[in-house]
Amino acid sequence: MSNIVAIVGRPNVGKSTLYNRLTETRKAIVDDFSGVTRDRHYGVAEWVGRTFTVIDTGGYVANSDDVFETAIREQVVIAIEEATVILFMVDVTTGITDLDDEIATLLRKGKKPVYVVVNKVDNNALQSDATLFYSLGLGEIYNISSMTGSGTGELLDDVIKSFDDEPVEENTLPKYAIVGRPNVGKSSIINALIGEERNIVTPIAGTTRDSIHIHYNKYGHEFMLIDTAGLRKKTKVKENIEFYSVMRTIKALEEADVVILMVDAVEGLESQDINIFHLAEKNKKGIMLVVNKWDLIEKNNKTAKVFEEQIHEKIAPFTDVPIVFTSVLEKQRLLKVIETADQVYENRSKKIPTSRLNDIMLPIIENYPPPSIKGKHVKIKYATQINGTSPMFAFFCNLPQYIKEPYKRFVENKLRENFNFSGVPIQIFFRQK
Repeated sequence: MSNIVAIVGRPNVGKSTLYNRLTETRKAIVDDFSGVTRDRHYGVAEWVGRTFTVIDTGGYVANSDDVFETAIREQVVIAIEEATVILFMVDVTTGITDLDDEIATLLRKGKKPVYVVVNKVDNNALQSDATLFYSLGLGEIYNISSMTGSGTGELLDDVIKSFDDEPVEENTLPKYAIVGRPNVGKSSIINALIGEERNIVTPIAGTTRDSIHIHYNKYGHEFMLIDTAGLRKKTKVKENIEFYSVMRTIKALEEADVVILMVDAVEGLESQDINIFHLAEKNKKGIMLVVNKWDLIEKNNKTAKVFEEQIHEKIAPFTDVPIVFTSVLEKQRLLKVIETADQVYENRSKKIPTSRLNDIMLPIIENYPPPSIKGKHVKIKYATQINGTSPMFAFFCNLPQYIKEPYKRFVENKLRENFNFSGVPIQIFFRQK
């Protein structure tokens, strides 16, 4: 099950800097196309082999002062409910403010592990100032400088100790999660597929407390549907809706084999959809897009093609993803959604015999070898698929260090052309023979 680390605190204490440091987003040049980085507030981080999702709550707050503090308090309540671990960030240069006090009160009532992260401790004199934060009554404090990164290692060493252990998978059925922004039609598609009689399956102990697993078994298709839409705990919070739905989505996505991303045909693919798409891709999940409310679009024979092109442009470079146009209201192409999800699931678990892989790929590589660098020629001798939950391939060669990204992409495209991997991220490694 996914472990979610939420960074909470008042504005300007350095939440985003710490977030960038943990997820190393500044390196992620791929995500630099417009409209993505601006609203990227969650990403994947790794520490000593444990992968987890980090959320910077700062990105979800409206800018006016009166709304501001309410929004921050709401987020803390949602984080207490949804996150595995909470990093409460404070600023050594300003001491404890009223808002810090209020947040601390909320956190003391919650049952989640909280780490008080004292930021901007950039010299020894400030070390002693930081001891003031013990008075928040939240236990140990961690002095860091998110600018230089000092102190973050010790913090993470302790954070991963409070992660949930990975549960043992009992259920062998494929798991499909239907995700998307609020009001895109997630509940409606689930009701349409299942009819109203929902048999709710109790989640595996210790995993999700809140997404509902529905056993689907009709028309020769059998799988578990993870429903994030159906359940809303009634919090006392007026609910920061977007933040809440993002937390839910991340949990469902981590559990799923295939992510069915629903998009509103009228609004098109928005930045939050793109973030979810990239998160699914980074987590090596199968993924497909369902464009709902297609009945509301005026169409000619080119409409769908143009729409697909616009989507591909936004999700590039990984565009080998099936897109199904539906109208849940009119019950159009709902079975197609399930058939496509099944196909993506199969593609993700596909194993290609080594002999067949080499028969097809080696001649292609021979005709288009990697470009030579400084007179050195790369010779690729042999390829094999590595065991894993998603497709991984190792290509053995004499000089793996000389193979650059464009060639890697060329090899990936050839794999896709020859062995249907639609909807599935592929990993390719070049290794020393």
